Amino acid sequence: MTTTTYALIPGAGGDSGWYWQLVVAELRRRGHEALAVELPAADDSAGLEEYADAVAAGVGDRAHLVLVAQSMAGFTAPLVCDRLKDRVDLIVLVNAMIPAPGETAGDWWANTGQPEARRALDLAEGRPADADFDPLVTFFHDLPQPLVDQALAREPRQSDTPFGDPFPLPAWPDVPTRVVVGRDDRLFPEAFQRRVARDRLGIDADVLPGGHLVALSNPVGLAELLVRYRTH
Repeated sequence: MTTTTYALIPGAGGDSGWYWQLVVAELRRRGHEALAVELPAADDSAGLEEYADAVAAGVGDRAHLVLVAQSMAGFTAPLVCDRLKDRVDLIVLVNAMIPAPGETAGDWWANTGQPEARRALDLAEGRPADADFDPLVTFFHDLPQPLVDQALAREPRQSDTPFGDPFPLPAWPDVPTRVVVGRDDRLFPEAFQRRVARDRLGIDADVLPGGHLVALSNPVGLAELLVRYRTH
């Protein structure tokens, strides 16, 4: 029987071992191999190419890979495919930034209309549209309190370097791709993500209950969906 390895890539400033801990446990409970890959997020000399190198080194010589990319990792996962060639069976984008050729992660926000989409959602749900960023409101609103306490006690650093790197591929890799959207994501609203996935990849997204950090708020639902992608 072919063994699938789920390589889980964090978003900006993500501590992969902490962020993916519950999904790793759920996947392993179901008999699958799961690796939370660490990125050199605090290293100002590391850009997108170095991030992709780190993922490739983390998976080693494993084959039949599923790359699961959270948020900014949407810029990294396609570059990993370029390195590992035919060893990647599937890309799963989770509340992810989907780049266009030549686009930087810094420009992606305005190019996709994310600020307007987020503001419209805030207004629709009764939040101040122009309030200062508050992680409790945007990221941690649907997490259990123990995870919120852990998150607030952590101080991960994210370098600005990869946000200035143009996405180097001329097109999305020829690898099957699925898009997962958190229904309750306040940073990348559901309707916004669904539009970007259709416009940029021609993909209809799957929606799960949960916010931007859905791997922490709904790890069972996400793990079950990841396994279903490999069995259907």
